[in-house]
Amino acid sequence: MNRVSTSGGYSSVLSNLMSAQQRQAEAGDQLSTGKIGTDLKAFSRNAQVLTAMQTLDTRLTGFTEQNAFTANRLEVQDLALNKAADAAGQTRLAIANALASDRADALMTELQGHFSNAVSALNTRHAGKYLFAGGQVDTPPTSAKQLSDLTTPFTVIADFFHNDDYIDKARVDETTTLNIGQLADDLGTSMFTAFRDLQAFEEGGAGPFTGKLTAAQRTFLESQVAVWDTVQSNLITAAAKNGAVQTQLDSVKTSMTSRQTTIQGMIGDVSNADLAKAASALTQAQQALQASSQVFLALKSASLLNVLR
Repeated sequence: MNRVSTSGGYSSVLSNLMSAQQRQAEAGDQLSTGKIGTDLKAFSRNAQVLTAMQTLDTRLTGFTEQNAFTANRLEVQDLALNKAADAAGQTRLAIANALASDRADALMTELQGHFSNAVSALNTRHAGKYLFAGGQVDTPPTSAKQLSDLTTPFTVIADFFHNDDYIDKARVDETTTLNIGQLADDLGTSMFTAFRDLQAFEEGGAGPFTGKLTAAQRTFLESQVAVWDTVQSNLITAAAKNGAVQTQLDSVKTSMTSRQTTIQGMIGDVSNADLAKAASALTQAQQALQASSQVFLALKSASLLNVLR
């Protein structure tokens, strides 16, 4: 005797059909995304650990992006400091050449060019902000333009610098903060003073520097060689200080990259799907889906109407 199927049979087959479809979808998602799931429910007891690791990875990513910006700033700063040191070195060389040739025909013209380079270096900007201005990032840290500005009556060297005393800092990881800023007046006061002395002598009774050097001019220029040695040395030291900060930052960046690689590996261990297992599960789910579909079709032909016919 044939048993006529009931709604319970259909319910059971539909349940199997829907379950196979869900398993197929899950396995397909794992193969396409490479992840176990798309929300924390998929990771069950590992959800809390995964959340903590993802939070740490996000924080490290933030530091990495900020450190890239800081590294770029330090690189621009290094160029500016070396430009200022080169201006001092070229000034010293111009004086030495005048002494060697015993003539100073174009000395002050040449020195004006080196002074302009020094001012340009101190007024260097990065990302639209003046590097050596302290907290006054929208104001040029030095306002001198010409050597003659330095000998303007009733003006002192400090009047040409407009930075404040703020030293810019950068937090490069959870425990390390670096002093990355330097100030225009610290860098330029001794250099501007030396330039002023040259300009004052040019404008004084023993000047100007034209043609063959006089005895007084030679004596003065000889005294200036040592002054400019010191000015250049101080600027080279400032550049070296910036380089030391760059080295520290590079060390932190290397350490952070290693940490982030480790963290991302740990996240992968928790969240990444076993692709071979997912492929096998997809095949099984597809087979189960096909089997359930066949059973569903068979149940349709076993309806009470067909028996009564």
